[in-house]
Amino acid sequence: MAIGRYTRIDNRRSPSSYWSTVTIVVFVALCLVGVWMMTSSSVVPVQNAEENKNEVKEQSEVKKQVSDSNDGNPQQFEDSQGVFPDDATKGDSNVTSKSSSDVPEKQEEKSSEDTKTGDGDPKTEDRNANTESIDSNSEATENNKGTKETSNKEKPEENSFIQKSDTDDNKKSVSVGSENNLDKTSETKDSGIEEKVEQTTNSESSESSSEKKTDDNVKTPGSNEVFPSGAQSELLNESTTQTGPWSTQAVESKNEKESQNLSNQPTGSNWKLCNATAGPDFIPCLDNWEAIRSLRSTKHYEHRERHCPSESPTCLVPLPEGYKPSIEWPKSRDKIWYRNVPHTLLAEYKGHQNWVKVSGEYLTFPGGGTQFQKGALHYIDFIEQSVPEIGWGKRTRVILDVGCGVASFGGFLFEKDVLTMSFAPKDEHEAQVQFALERGIPAFSAVMGTKRLPFPGQVFDAVHCARCRVPWHIEGGKLLLELNRVLRPGGFFIWSATPIYQKDAENVEIWEAMTVLTKRMCWEAVSIRRDQLNKVAAAIYKKPSSNECYDKRSETEPPMCSEFDDYNAAWNVPLQSCMHKITENSSRRGYQWPEQWPARLTKSPYWLSSSEVGIYGKPGPEDFTADYENWKKIVSDSYLNGIGINWSKVRNAMDMRSVYGGFAAALRDLNIWVMNVVPIDSADTLPLIYERGLFVVEVDRILRPGGKLIVRDKAEMIKELEAMVRSMHWEILTSYSEDKHGFLCAQKSNWRPTEWETLEYAVARPKDLLRDSISKLNH
Repeated sequence: MAIGRYTRIDNRRSPSSYWSTVTIVVFVALCLVGVWMMTSSSVVPVQNAEENKNEVKEQSEVKKQVSDSNDGNPQQFEDSQGVFPDDATKGDSNVTSKSSSDVPEKQEEKSSEDTKTGDGDPKTEDRNANTESIDSNSEATENNKGTKETSNKEKPEENSFIQKSDTDDNKKSVSVGSENNLDKTSETKDSGIEEKVEQTTNSESSESSSEKKTDDNVKTPGSNEVFPSGAQSELLNESTTQTGPWSTQAVESKNEKESQNLSNQPTGSNWKLCNATAGPDFIPCLDNWEAIRSLRSTKHYEHRERHCPSESPTCLVPLPEGYKPSIEWPKSRDKIWYRNVPHTLLAEYKGHQNWVKVSGEYLTFPGGGTQFQKGALHYIDFIEQSVPEIGWGKRTRVILDVGCGVASFGGFLFEKDVLTMSFAPKDEHEAQVQFALERGIPAFSAVMGTKRLPFPGQVFDAVHCARCRVPWHIEGGKLLLELNRVLRPGGFFIWSATPIYQKDAENVEIWEAMTVLTKRMCWEAVSIRRDQLNKVAAAIYKKPSSNECYDKRSETEPPMCSEFDDYNAAWNVPLQSCMHKITENSSRRGYQWPEQWPARLTKSPYWLSSSEVGIYGKPGPEDFTADYENWKKIVSDSYLNGIGINWSKVRNAMDMRSVYGGFAAALRDLNIWVMNVVPIDSADTLPLIYERGLFVVEVDRILRPGGKLIVRDKAEMIKELEAMVRSMHWEILTSYSEDKHGFLCAQKSNWRPTEWETLEYAVARPKDLLRDSISKLNH
């Protein structure tokens, strides 16, 4: 409802014969406005520019009276519950704007008022330019300058009115993102939108809770997106979780230290840069030279496993010199900025195999590999032609790529609607996985050594190894048995390596050992085929779907695992040289193959029983469905429009508390892949996430500059976290608190400290570097 049109009085003067009529009309109009304002539950919009000064003064007096009469009335703005205030978000500068036809008439005028600011602040004017353009009233547009002047005159009265009601209610706290968060009070005062704040003993808390708005459908500054009503409550209200039928990984993680309290972290000028041998590539748990030097043996690649320092570092990792914003997907699959990952060793070693090449300021990836120099797509088709049952993107949705290199295999499988988790060690070939992540391909740093991979049992549709240099056949096949643990019954192991097609003594010996081992494991060799283009061969094995073969074995090597051995336990669990039996219970996971993709994404798994309580307290299938529907609504109504992120520029995300994987499932239609993480002390729902065609990994890496952090947590946690990211000069895009719940969206900046902190455990000695150099020569 466009109130301003009904209270407008033109400045043109009528003939004298009409003065009495005009006087009566003005008097009646003012009375109607006064009555309307006292009964209305929202703030009166700004009047048009052509109102005379006397009427402006009268309107201000009326509003003051209304404000006084409504003191202590927390229900005054109850219709705004569930909506982010105007100033709660600051969008990406390139977020797509909506047309004015999508905005209700009443909303247009209310938003027009709320976004008007004082003259002279270029930042504020730029931010409001897009908002003002949505007004479809051509007359108001022509008189824009006058409207701003009237707005500025009336704002102080309105701000007092809004703040009075909100402080009585005393429930909401909003923080506005800005490019310079160090002097927020000054900036907001200049822009003319800062409300009065009650003094508290904590000035920082006062600043972060000072700005409040109460309009119903509010537009995000800088983006013109309309934030739907009710979204705030969806974002903040998190249902209490419980373990239900799931155990946790905490039993296997007793030696893990609890996370340091955020309040103990350094702030402000206390931040320092980490001085470590690895420089910008520093990973605390993998670059712990002190722990590596104390190892008794490196025979099983113990030096490539995780060895976390006793105290978590509190310094910031430096950025690569000349870092640029990453190239967007899908172009990033083929090239990345050299300065972002300034390593050339792999290009020197593997350039002839079309892994990676140096091309000016870029590193380019032709799509080749040691076993598929002619391109990954041909190799992928060759595998499916060898075994059509594999069914890329239908039967086979989630696979594991061992020793992935730069992960071109997984990168090109996206075209087949297959999600590949690739891993490789951080070794003499530098940061292979860093190349993959920069390209926009799922990957993490790991090695097959002495411990289980960080995945539940029986979750991958297929496992792939192309010349991954893993000695599968030694020590009773311990490493191959680990792949057997994570492979679904009926899943495939795709092995492309020289022992399959080269006839020298060493390769023949390995092939014979693998033949014996796979038969004893009851794996069926469904295909051994040579690729005529790449001049290599691949052997494809299928894991049994029942225990029939196990029961008929004449020899018990490898042995079956104890019934007390949980194949889902994966965190810091030593490898076992045994096989787990396949369930014969039709209501248990693993009895049958999951639904084909994409049906498995949204359909509750057959083994999720109604007799067991889910994470949120409902019967399993209902809990699963409710979680998915909830995340679809939150992502659609809020995340995609209301928190200041341009999702078209987001390629990868990490969900640090995945539960059922609903967040990843809700993003399925976007060009984004999500790393789902389940904390070790939470319900171990990883098997269900894999069942849906999603996957999980514990990964130790750093958010790239320009990357976003989104947190939903307790209000006090949000407060501490906001203080921390501000001290690191991050930009707060959205910060909101209500009752005990809070929400934060922040963007990492390019800022780095100037002081350094030396991490003695992460500094390599000359003999350490010599050993690595010798290792490079041997390979």
